[in-house]
Amino acid sequence: EAYIGPGAGFAFISSFFIFFITFCLAVFYFITWPFRFAFKASVRKIRRNKIKSEIKRVVVVGLDGMDPKLTKKFMKEGKLPTFQRLKEEGTFLPLSTSYPPISPVAWSSFMTGVDPSYHNIFDFFTRNPRTYLPMLSSAEIGKASKVIPLGKYNIPVGKPKLKLLRKSKPFWTILGENGVFSSVIRVPITFPPEKFHGVLLSGMCVPDLKGSQGMFSFYTTNGADVKNETGGVHYQVALKDNMIDTYICGPENTLLKEGGELKVPLSIKISKDKKKAEINICRQSFELEPETYSPWIKITFRPGLGMKITGICRFYIKSLTPDFELYVSPINIDPEKPALPISYPFIYATYLSKLTGYYGTLGLSEDTWALNEGVIDENSFLKQTDFLYKEREKMFFKVLDRSPKGFCVCVFDTLDRVQHMFFRCLDKNHPANNGKEIKKYKNVIEDYYVRTDKLLQRVLEKADDKTVVMVMSDHGFTQFKRGVNLNTWFFQNGYLALKDGKTISRDWFKDVDWKKTRAFSLGLAGIFINRKGRELHGIVNDGDELQNLKQELIKKLSGFIDQDVRETAIREITDTVNMYSGPYTADAPDLLIGYNAGYRNSWECATGQVTKSVFEDNIRHWSGDHAVDPKIVPGVLFVNKKINTGSPDIKNIAPTIIKLFGIPIPSYMKGKPFI
Repeated sequence: EAYIGPGAGFAFISSFFIFFITFCLAVFYFITWPFRFAFKASVRKIRRNKIKSEIKRVVVVGLDGMDPKLTKKFMKEGKLPTFQRLKEEGTFLPLSTSYPPISPVAWSSFMTGVDPSYHNIFDFFTRNPRTYLPMLSSAEIGKASKVIPLGKYNIPVGKPKLKLLRKSKPFWTILGENGVFSSVIRVPITFPPEKFHGVLLSGMCVPDLKGSQGMFSFYTTNGADVKNETGGVHYQVALKDNMIDTYICGPENTLLKEGGELKVPLSIKISKDKKKAEINICRQSFELEPETYSPWIKITFRPGLGMKITGICRFYIKSLTPDFELYVSPINIDPEKPALPISYPFIYATYLSKLTGYYGTLGLSEDTWALNEGVIDENSFLKQTDFLYKEREKMFFKVLDRSPKGFCVCVFDTLDRVQHMFFRCLDKNHPANNGKEIKKYKNVIEDYYVRTDKLLQRVLEKADDKTVVMVMSDHGFTQFKRGVNLNTWFFQNGYLALKDGKTISRDWFKDVDWKKTRAFSLGLAGIFINRKGRELHGIVNDGDELQNLKQELIKKLSGFIDQDVRETAIREITDTVNMYSGPYTADAPDLLIGYNAGYRNSWECATGQVTKSVFEDNIRHWSGDHAVDPKIVPGVLFVNKKINTGSPDIKNIAPTIIKLFGIPIPSYMKGKPFI
């Protein structure tokens, strides 16, 4: 789920404008604040007085990826006593998820009460119909449209492009319009943040300082370890007299006409006994032993004209001998001095950093790609997830204590990431287990479920009889044992063509002949038809030709058998026209793939490759997934009250919370209240 997004140089431009505009607005707001505050407060008071509610607070604990089958198992074994008590006193049911059951899609439905055709999020990324290249589904990040040349500089003019692509209205905006204050912490698809009556810290899809969804750096003296991988950049360094001199790369310097990445010097001095190293960067010096993370370290980039851009990262020495190996986490946006708006109000991120200390701001904070690519091992990954979880927990309870009424939500990602990377340990026959430790990590997932039980216990201790507590997940989990490359199947069956007699194609459809291609797959769950008038080189006409092609693919791929192991790989293919009715239906994939448990779009299919084989074993650490038929991976719903349905849906949560506060439910919402 670590798609690398566009806009790598955006951080500098945005920081230039944000701080200038913020200063001007601050003066204006300071002068007019008493009048605006009094007016808004009176309006909200009038609205609040018109509604009646028997509750004073709703608290939602989001546990991304919590699976109902595992939850039942651990409750039955007595390992989740708080969840068991909540079930007995209130409600526990599977929660129907979105289609496709992917985090950005599901969380968007959670907050808006509508399906993807109304909120416009269908996957982590989609294709640009004019270029066939991937683009991030959640946000558009770009440079200022105009610049003024000034010597060696290009001074940006105009507002940089920063646009949230999720449509529809989050329910906490509706609460705010009726006088209910909300605290929203790390809910996915809230970047860039929207204005509302409350405070918000953005979650999944917040970029790193480079504008990507998370790019680590790896430094090694072993040239054989220098690879061209997806999730980061590998650097070969030289060791001389126990010293290494290199640099850390930051965002693109768009202030300079000649461009180029911003860099800061990095020097490492290894002790004579090879037991520790002294790291020097940005006038900071600290010692680090192998297999130990540094605290968050501030990195300052200087593009020119006296300007500074700051980020934070952690250092981890994998080994000092025989080869030097250093992992540097993606450079997170500095919460103290954000280069991009990551919270509402803008200063809220800074407030939280003063309240809790430095914290990770990257949307996908746990570096699953670094583990996938062998840059860090299981132990270092778990250390990373541990300190990120502790940061989130500390922040949540600080916010909860300051939210005696209104709405409060916090989403915890750790359970999702741990299950992605260790689900193989629940199945001894998983192909990813080959050459990897199983016994040592067999209880990792269970341990985090137990940890969430203790989290819930603390939440319930803070809840009175006028507080409604919900615990929910966006989807469940299943094994990911076999990858399916539908682009290869399309090529082998005449639906996709390659140039110059090629039989394979590189990332992002590099060698595809679009003028002879009718169907292709990109992302985790969608099939696109190369439609005339929509795609740049579309060849399939709307009407009968389009419908006949869809029906042909549905017939051939529904019930698709993996002949190598004699198992059904695809349960069904669904035409999105029959599923969606909203205004953004045209932006959806033409067909959605309902994979069986154990299967998913292969890594290569997700990035637009054509490979030799349709099926392949998944041997990566990323061994569990949920991009399958949504009936296989429902989420969970716990409530400290009884509810009126036996089959709740994730779209039901928004209207339920609105109703709890005595506010009329908008007619466009597809979900129905369950309390």
